[in-house]
Amino acid sequence: MSSPRVLVLRAPGTNCDKETAFAFEQAGGTPRTAHIRELLGNPSLLAEHQVLCIPGGFSYGDDIASGRILGNQLREQLTNALQEFRASDKLVLGICNGFQVLMKTGLLDIDDAEGPQATLAWNDSGRYEARWVNLNVEPGNCVFLQGIEDIVLPVAHAEGKFVVRDQQTLDSLAGAGRLVLRYTDSAADSETLSLEPQVDYPANPNGASADIAGICDTTGRVLGLMPHPERFLFAHQHPNWTSKGLSGAGAGAKLFDNAVAYFK
Repeated sequence: MSSPRVLVLRAPGTNCDKETAFAFEQAGGTPRTAHIRELLGNPSLLAEHQVLCIPGGFSYGDDIASGRILGNQLREQLTNALQEFRASDKLVLGICNGFQVLMKTGLLDIDDAEGPQATLAWNDSGRYEARWVNLNVEPGNCVFLQGIEDIVLPVAHAEGKFVVRDQQTLDSLAGAGRLVLRYTDSAADSETLSLEPQVDYPANPNGASADIAGICDTTGRVLGLMPHPERFLFAHQHPNWTSKGLSGAGAGAKLFDNAVAYFK
């Protein structure tokens, strides 16, 4: 398949759908943006696509909690269709608010018999954080992150603190190779895995446990991350691109390239 079809799902309050669709188009995919109501009315729409992406924004105004309403809609009304989609060797990407949504759908394999093993909570700062961050990448079998060891991306969120139930859960996620993105800085101890962050604010912009910025499911084909790769497709989008001598593609473009290449 030379040009995989990408379904970019939006809801009231989504505001990154056009940029995300553009990112997939630049990578060689064929994106289509659809409103959640269209998908609820026609679940077979999923079967016509190879990639599902839930982009950033404030779905349903983030009422109740970030991503909860859209996540509940997907889980309660489209569970079978979504699980069939994932089982068909297809890809799912959730960016920022999309990550918050994915955490509530079951697609990230984050729940067990006792309930959610992790959640995304309010930033420790108590406010919205928008800044550039350095990330350590341990891609494992995650399709989107292949060939990436570290990456610089922007974040923009108020509820991005990844909180894990307990140390045993954290160790289990790490042992399964699912902690694929972690905030880092020059003083970080990458060997330490603790419920407490090892990277200080603002390098860790939200206080996430173990500095976690993104996780994948057990298959490696579903990724949720707080940073915005669609906002760094070109070098000149970096605030210091001239002083750093950056040119060509931005680091975020690689995630979309990997997704499209998976189907070639």
